[in-house]
Amino acid sequence: MAAAKGLPMVDLAPFFTDDGDEGARAARASAIEAVVEACRTYGFFRVVNHGVPRELVSRSLELSAAFFALPDEEKAKVAAEAGRGTPIPAGYFRLPSRSPDNAEYLLMYQPHLGHNLYPAEPHEFRETLDECHEKLAKLGVLVQEILAEGMGLPPGFFRKYTADSDSSFHFFAALHYFPATEEDGSVGLSKHEDGKALTFVLQDTVGGLEVLKDGEWVPVEPIDGTIIINIGDLIQVLTNKKLKSATHRVVRKPGMHRHSMIYVVNVDADKWIEPLPEFTDKVGKPPRYRWFRHGEYVELRKRNKFDPPATPEEFYNINYYAI
Repeated sequence: MAAAKGLPMVDLAPFFTDDGDEGARAARASAIEAVVEACRTYGFFRVVNHGVPRELVSRSLELSAAFFALPDEEKAKVAAEAGRGTPIPAGYFRLPSRSPDNAEYLLMYQPHLGHNLYPAEPHEFRETLDECHEKLAKLGVLVQEILAEGMGLPPGFFRKYTADSDSSFHFFAALHYFPATEEDGSVGLSKHEDGKALTFVLQDTVGGLEVLKDGEWVPVEPIDGTIIINIGDLIQVLTNKKLKSATHRVVRKPGMHRHSMIYVVNVDADKWIEPLPEFTDKVGKPPRYRWFRHGEYVELRKRNKFDPPATPEEFYNINYYAI
């Protein structure tokens, strides 16, 4: 595992080659160990040779930027609408002025579910971002298998929680952060931990993502051809905090628009989440969280985003369930 501008770097090439010989198996084992170690220490890591074409990522970011550059009335044609049967409405949304964050986004679920609202312009937006979404979904399955093997769990274990069903609601989002100003400061996305299972981040050349490590904010500088991955609260709970859901934020820069995309591996709302016996009873450790239904946690987290509390201390995070 190499370090790259503050984050561990893991080469996933061994998972896309024939693993019949001893050298290939050793390379896979080394990569698995590197991923687990990164998740124990940072909660974040980068991957290279990940199976998502560089040209596809670049084109997706370009089309995303072109969409957000459209007049507000054009973006409003795909505005998110409540009551469409999803946890958060698909479509375009700009965070309210009372939010501590300063961004706009276009949210998309698995294309086959039929919830998505796609802009007519720019041309090729839908087919390009759907292809990128598909590639990231495949990478999501691979990373779950890597984590399962690395944590001594059976193949497909995490997929019991995240299976790509009609109710799992994995999502893909294009985001635009406005330039920082003296009036509203530099916060793009305030410090938080992700409430899902896994998040994959694609970012342009502007940067701004920062990870909290040992009390210091570590900038995650853009590196062409890499994808940033972090685990979320649900993996932290299942592993009884052996793996880390890291605190991170996005800082905006004066005069610079930041564009990024995220793919989020979600968990079915009806799944009950609690520390696994493999990390509690079987190793003589007490559970660090009480059990809860994932859908309940989703509702708590939605309040943070769409009905922001008066003070940061009132934000809901996974500590709500801590023992």
